[in-house]
Amino acid sequence: MGTVLDSHFLALTAIVTVGYQLLFFIITALLKIDKVTDFAGSTNFVIIAILTLVLKGTWHFRQIVLTVLVVIWGLRLALFLLMRILRWGEDRRFDEMRDNLAKLAVFWIFQAVWVWMVSLPLTIVNASDDDPPVRPQDIIGWIMWLIGILAEAISDQQKLGFKNNPANRGKWCNVGLWKYSRHPNYFGEILLWWGVFVASTPVLHGAEWTVIVGPVFLTSLLLFVSGIPLLEESADKRYIALEEYRIYKSTTSPLIPLPPAIYGSIPGWIKSVFLFEFPLYNKGISKERILG
Repeated sequence: MGTVLDSHFLALTAIVTVGYQLLFFIITALLKIDKVTDFAGSTNFVIIAILTLVLKGTWHFRQIVLTVLVVIWGLRLALFLLMRILRWGEDRRFDEMRDNLAKLAVFWIFQAVWVWMVSLPLTIVNASDDDPPVRPQDIIGWIMWLIGILAEAISDQQKLGFKNNPANRGKWCNVGLWKYSRHPNYFGEILLWWGVFVASTPVLHGAEWTVIVGPVFLTSLLLFVSGIPLLEESADKRYIALEEYRIYKSTTSPLIPLPPAIYGSIPGWIKSVFLFEFPLYNKGISKERILG
């Protein structure tokens, strides 16, 4: 069917993403609800994946596989987050935004940028005319995606089950994968999107390699902006007075799942350099207090 607006679908996916996010922004602004926010973000990935595959119309094996992987991820996350917010009620992230149109607009603009940028590897694959045979990068990328989505889905369900148990009220989640990582769901999300990028590399040429900004942007977002830092700060405010929590935090990896006995014995500089234990995750809290 050829290409639309440009040879790599960049303009098309940008227009579709802005339009889709604008629609949900209007809904949330008028009705002052947050129940569709994460649903809008996740399903936007699905729309971009299917749209670019169908419009290109070449149906290469690599295109179909990566499209299916992204659709599975997007639908799983969208349904999980929608059911969770319907059960839990309002999203605390929007407590300061519901009556502030400017802040709400900034959030939705940022979400549109997130969707468009993270989708770039798949967008370029689906726009490509190249169809090399399956290579090691494909297999490695698919395995990374599989491990990532399993880690994300399992940890999401474990935390949901933990919070839904009245006996755990007022406690932090430290069951299942959460024994080995303070944020195993983010580990899974980062890993699977790097997997999509790795599996896209056989068809990348020249400037197309700049699509690496997609997983880099996602990783930076979760590590430094709206992911781990905010959750660490929130958890510290609630639990830092508890010795059990301080032990958990000092012996549990912030991202990559590791046995607590091993992680707790690793020197601090190695944790900071190689295992993402950044100082901003202990904002305003002394090292001595964390260690008890």
